[in-house]
Formats: sequence, C-alpha cells, structure tokens
Amino acid sequence: MTPAIDVREVTKTYERGIHRSLKGTLLRGREHRLGRTTALRDVTLEVPTGRTMGLVGHNGAGKSTLLRLIGGVGRPDSGSIAVRGRTAALFELGSGFHPDLTGRESIEVTAVVSGMRRREARNATDDIIRFAELEDFVDAPLRTYSTGMQSRLAFAIAVHIEPEVLLVDEVLAVGDLAFQARCIARLRDMQRNGTTILLVSHDPGLVAELCDDVAWVRGGRVVAVGDPRGVTERYRDAMADETRRMTPADVADATTPDGTTLRIGENRFGNQEAHITSGTVLDGWGERCVATTTGAAAKLRVEVEVPPSLDEVMLGATLVRLSDGALCLDTSTAVVDGAAAYELTVDRLDLAPGEYAWDLGLYSGDWSRTYDHHWRAYPMTVSGHQFGPGGPIMAPPMSWRVPTRSTE
Repeated sequence: MTPAIDVREVTKTYERGIHRSLKGTLLRGREHRLGRTTALRDVTLEVPTGRTMGLVGHNGAGKSTLLRLIGGVGRPDSGSIAVRGRTAALFELGSGFHPDLTGRESIEVTAVVSGMRRREARNATDDIIRFAELEDFVDAPLRTYSTGMQSRLAFAIAVHIEPEVLLVDEVLAVGDLAFQARCIARLRDMQRNGTTILLVSHDPGLVAELCDDVAWVRGGRVVAVGDPRGVTERYRDAMADETRRMTPADVADATTPDGTTLRIGENRFGNQEAHITSGTVLDGWGERCVATTTGAAAKLRVEVEVPPSLDEVMLGATLVRLSDGALCLDTSTAVVDGAAAYELTVDRLDLAPGEYAWDLGLYSGDWSRTYDHHWRAYPMTVSGHQFGPGGPIMAPPMSWRVPTRSTE
C-alpha cells in the first residue's frame, strides 16, 4: 500500500545566524555568517495510510523541523517528501490567525484554506465552537482571546475539517484536564475513521498510548522505528543515561519524612537546578502513612523549590510495583508556584497487595532535562487478599453476574 507520508533521504540545514559589524554595515554591508547547522540528515520515514506514528526525541533533535517540512513549511535541501490526502497541521496553535478576525470568521477562513467548501465550513462551525468551549466569545476579535482560547480554537478547527492526514506538534496540553481528555478522545475517533496521524510529543507515555509506531529522532537522524513500547523504552533509557551524566557528585545526602536516605547518584538524580524538598505519602484523611489497604484513598504531598529563572517546569509522579518494576500510575502537573506544596489525590487505590514505591521528579517543560529525580524513594505497602507471586496489579471491586434464562 502506498504510504500517506513518504519521506526519502531528506536533509535540511539552516543558517545559525548572521552578524553584521557596525563598520561593515557603514562601509559595504558585509555580513559575518556564523555557519550552518544541520537540522535533518538523510531522513527516510514512511507512515502507512491509517496509522498513527509518534516522533520522540530531545529538544533540538529535529522532530519539529521534520513535521514542518512534511506540512509544507519550507523545503528540504535534498531528498523528497510526498503527502497524500487533505492535510491539517497543528504547529504553534493559533499562529496563523489574524488578530482582527472574529473567532467565527477565523473558523471559516481556516477551514476553506484547508480545503473545505464554504458550505461545509459553515455547517461545521457550531460543532467547532462547542468543542472549543468558546460560545460566549466567538464573535469577538481574536486579539481579545487568551493564548489558551486561541489554542483551543485552532485544535477544534483542525480536528473538524475531516483531514486525511493530521500533523500534530506538541499541542495536546491545551486547556484544562477535561479539555485535554476530549482532545485525546477526538484523536481516537479520527484513528478509528482511518485518519493518518503524525504526532510529535515530549511525553513518551502519551506517545506509547496513542501511536501504532514510534520513530526516535536524535541529532537530526531517525535512529529507531518500531513498536511504541520498545522504542519509547529505549528513549527513556537514553534520557536516564543523560540524567546520570548531568548529575553532580557533590550533593549532600537528604532524608525523606519516612526515613529513606536520598543519595546522589544512587536514588537521586538530576542537575539540581530545582529541588524536591519533601515528599510524603498520606492516607485518605491526610495522615502520613507507609501502609494502606486495597481500595483505600491515598495522597501524595510534594514540596518544591524552583527558581524563577526556570520556565515551564513539570512535576511528575509515578507508582511502581517493586517486585517486578511494573508501572502502575504515571501522572504530572505544571509547576505554577516555585515554592509551593502540591498534592496528588487518588480516590481509590485499587492495587493488588504488595510492596510499591513512588518516584518523584522535576523536569523541564519539554521533558528534555531532569532537575531533581527521587527514584523509589517513597515506599508504600498495600495489604488485602493475596494473589501469590506474579499476580495482577489491579484489585478493584468487582462481581460476576449470571444471566437468567427466560422461561417463556
């Protein structure tokens, strides 16, 4: 089958910068070029029709450059790119809007430019407005919209113009958690309808969850393509190696509230530009605990110190089973106050009995840098009915029902 996206031996370079001296400007306008940088080097990639492929890699690896070239923004220096089907691209959400147009006018203009007929665009307008949650603002000019409102509008337009190919660059974090869930649900609907999707994200967990295939981009090259779990695991391992390399050796030991010693290079990693100062496991009543029961509520209280110089810092928490390292929960939130306490509440911890531990970490907004990571530092015992070695992770309340056969 002919792929929907076909990239063949693509190379792209950019001028790193131009410095023009004052003397050169006055005399001859001579420019001092700082050289070229290679963003992509001999990249070959296929996305089969109807598949979803994720692109992972560090900041500057070339993911966004590749996506933009596929979307028609710029041309490669060499190689070829073929995209088959109506395409919608989400790069910087809202970047193509005109500030003096209203939201309603922007919907029609963007949809028509993307290939819809004017009547189709008008028929889709109400659905787009509802999805973006902009009923009260749709007739106001876009210059009065917040960045989040423009982002929601751009996403809503892109997923409602019925593209055959959708290009998505790190835009699933728009809006609140409920809106993010709707975005992901909409992408799943498009997958079921056969849309080809190429997705760039710094979140390996999200990529592994949404994608059929994953390509890892490093240094402008595609270094691995394949199963989402396998490729993202290799990518995580590489990030972990980089984190260990950047971890300083001269950090004093610390102790968690439950007595676990944090030693740099053993169970604490990161460049220490920001710090997790305290992590505490709590029960449903807010009391400190190291043991709980299946189905009980649990909380995690985390105190951080993040200097104002760091932008877009994320606080992450994962829960693992110690017997086999199985990942039970993985969640994160943006740090909006650099000297605050954050609290994660799990209403029901429906885990099978066993020994578990929380990992906590502070990361850059693009997940490319680890500031402070506490590994297996916050243990928690879950008690209840035992399943024996190798048993399941979940133990939710459940029951079987035997259907009654009609006697008629």
